[in-house]
Formats: sequence, C-alpha cells, structure tokens
Amino acid sequence: MMTQTVAYDDDNIFAKILAGSMPCHKIYEDEDTFAFMDIMPRSKGHCLVIPKSRARNILDVELDDLAKVMATVQKLSRAVLQAFDADGVSIQQANEAAGGQVVFHLHVHIIPRFDGIKMGPPASTMEEPDVLKENAEKIRQALAE
Repeated sequence: MMTQTVAYDDDNIFAKILAGSMPCHKIYEDEDTFAFMDIMPRSKGHCLVIPKSRARNILDVELDDLAKVMATVQKLSRAVLQAFDADGVSIQQANEAAGGQVVFHLHVHIIPRFDGIKMGPPASTMEEPDVLKENAEKIRQALAE
C-alpha cells in the first residue's frame, strides 16, 4: 500500500452515507461495496460505486478492495446500459484535488452515454429526488433480471 500524505477523513460525505447518517438513493450493496445515484448527474442514470473500506482514493486503497469495487462497477455498468437503453458507458475516477477529486473517499462514476448527446458538466445541477429514486429503481430492476 502506498503511503499518502493526507489522512482519510471519517467525516467525508460518502463515509456518512455508509454510516447511514446521510441519505442516498441506494442501488446495490454487498459485503465490500456500495452503489448509489449521483445527486448531480452528468447523464440520466449516473451512479457511483464506493468501497466500504476506508480508502481516500486509488493511491491508498488495498488491491483486494479495488478489485471488489471494479467487479461492482462492471456489474452496475451492465445494469445501467440495460436500464436506460444506453449506447455506452463512461467510467470515471479522480484522485486528489489536482486530479479533480472533490469527495475524498474512493469512488467510481458510472455514466450512461447516448449517441449524439453530450454529458452535462460535472457538479452543475442537482437532480430532483423523485427522478433519482425512479432511476435507482430502474437499475435495481435491471440487476434483478
């Protein structure tokens, strides 16, 4: 494991979501990972996968935990493609502020893509809770199939 200069912050918003002290629109959970809707989606169905372990980003995550996150990313990507009849999917992950990371808990974005439609800008518009709830349900239904 690589040593980092900045410690993990137990008060980050994703740690609070994992602890149940901050609400989210949950899609999927297993022993090691958790997935939920991005509240400022860049595309319909944009969601996030995080490890349950304390990892600031890809620079300090244990390799086994990273592998489990990526397995969930693959599973959710397939479900998102099906749920939204998307033409593709963008997988994004940022590390440290200079790399574009805003929340300092490892997270991977799954962004459905549609031919001829550009992604929205990052962190620009908060989606309505009812839309997020509906989109989460579509993904959960696709996972169940």
